[in-house]
Amino acid sequence: MPQKDFEFTSESVSEGHPDKICDRISDSVVDLFLAADPASKVACETMTTTNRIILAGETFGPASVDNAAIEEAARRCVREIGYEQDGFHWKNAEVQIYLHEQSSDIRMGVERGEEKDEGAGDQGIMFGYACNETQDLMPAPIHYAHKILHDMAKARHSGQTDLLGPDAKSQLTLRYENFKPVGVRSVVVSTQHTAEATREQVEEVVRDIVKDVLPDGWNCPEEEFYINPTGQFIIGGPDGDAGLTGRKIIVDTYGGAAPHGGGAFSGKDPSKVDRSAAYAARYLAKNVVGAGLAERCTLQLSYAIGVAKPLSLYVDTYGTGTISEDKLSAILMEVMDLTPSGIRKQLDLRRPVYERTASYGHFGRKPDNDGGFSWEKLDLVEALKGATS
Repeated sequence: MPQKDFEFTSESVSEGHPDKICDRISDSVVDLFLAADPASKVACETMTTTNRIILAGETFGPASVDNAAIEEAARRCVREIGYEQDGFHWKNAEVQIYLHEQSSDIRMGVERGEEKDEGAGDQGIMFGYACNETQDLMPAPIHYAHKILHDMAKARHSGQTDLLGPDAKSQLTLRYENFKPVGVRSVVVSTQHTAEATREQVEEVVRDIVKDVLPDGWNCPEEEFYINPTGQFIIGGPDGDAGLTGRKIIVDTYGGAAPHGGGAFSGKDPSKVDRSAAYAARYLAKNVVGAGLAERCTLQLSYAIGVAKPLSLYVDTYGTGTISEDKLSAILMEVMDLTPSGIRKQLDLRRPVYERTASYGHFGRKPDNDGGFSWEKLDLVEALKGATS
């Protein structure tokens, strides 16, 4: 029997975390290419360290997206995040670009031809998950961990406080009773701050934000509320720790509450099923829960490079489903074309909407009017209800 009463922990990191800076820069390159040509192919990795930004990878797209445009985008990302420090400054950092043309062998395998559909950009497994713990149908621990940091960044950018720096992390442990979150066991927030800020001042700012984020009555015991437990956090960002694209994949998804296929999202155009199929799996799982067909739902998809159709679709509703997983799996295959081109068409993924996904999670976000976060829509609910009635 599964454990009904337990504690579960998830963490998040801010937009100024070294790895998240890299994710954003890599996704800004994806957006540059897609804005110039929606058929572009991009696989961009970024590394940051003290006053240095290094980009590498493969692209296939218009020559108008040159190194000057890429460097400008990288500097803009760093500036908008808020880095103007001696050890990492948007204007002074050295930018090195080592992007080259995509392998013709890979392109041959994934492009559509006269006698075949477009194949997957790689082999792999992708997971999607949804649950009814929050309004956004996300696990509560990662939902609140993200929101704490999002609201801290909002306070910093708006001028509400001038004490906080861009680099920060949060971690929440929630108590569950009968599979439902009922309270907070502990809170950890580590945030970069100015040299002039006292520990008491930082604690006051953070406490107020955390209190506003958490539901009423969810405040943890004082002895379990940890703010900058090392004492101070002045040196942050890439000056304090090197960053790399794709190192926060659990932060990007479900905070460990669901499986992860292992592939990162940022820096990849939507022909890469690491990204697009993970979005499709979330889309389907969210609509299953949104339609009331389950309280929790995990989906797994698998693909082979150069092959269009998914090799498998696995569904688990953890005993909360209103119909069998076999029947639900068959219905999901009917309501959505899960080939790479079918996913991109249904979710309209060829738009330059990816830089905004780099921080505070790819899931549990509000769909944007320009097509961003289209995988968060609940527009399959009626079709699923009709197919199961």
